[in-house]
Amino acid sequence: MRENLKKARKNAGMTQKEVAGYLGISERYYRSIELGERKGDFEIWDSIEDLFGIHQRILRKLSSN
Repeated sequence: MRENLKKARKNAGMTQKEVAGYLGISERYYRSIELGERKGDFEIWDSIEDLFGIHQRILRKLSSN
């Protein structure tokens, strides 16, 4: 799981559905990115970085759990 991504989303007070809507992708696809099941393309990560104001390298990091 990408804990940093999940934490950034929650700190922004957003749901997975809201982030997916902002990104123009399905909630299911966003959820799979947050869970670390899918990588997502560069455009998505650029938009996520802009949305949360956190470098995507930090957000992409997978937790060791």
